Amino acid sequence: MQITVATTINAPLDAVWHAWNTPADILQWNTASDDWHTVRAQVDLREGGQFSSRMEAKDGSMGFDFAGTYTRVVTGQLIASEFGGRTLVVEFEATPHGVTVRETFDAESTHPIEQQRAGWQSILDRFARHVEQQARSR
Repeated sequence: MQITVATTINAPLDAVWHAWNTPADILQWNTASDDWHTVRAQVDLREGGQFSSRMEAKDGSMGFDFAGTYTRVVTGQLIASEFGGRTLVVEFEATPHGVTVRETFDAESTHPIEQQRAGWQSILDRFARHVEQQARSR
């Protein structure tokens, strides 16, 4: 089963693309809740390139790595990847109202579908706030 989450960001496409693919930015937005944070991120944005990030609970009680390989990159439009035998496609679409970012990913079998959807949506919403704050401060 695949899950799709999306948001529209009030910022230029180049700012959205940059924040999605820059490790320093990823450290700022890549978390589903305030009690977690991303402590490491690496990006080699090219087909066959690797990505990875380390997310940890702020109290140090647990953490996990998220890593994979880019399978298709169309600058400013699409990033497809494989991670742990699952796929992820991220689409970037400029609209009159901003940039819509849509993630479609293979669900995993450990957590309920709605929990997965809510977690990924929360991260995407944090990404949108991060980009919009950056755009306002420029």
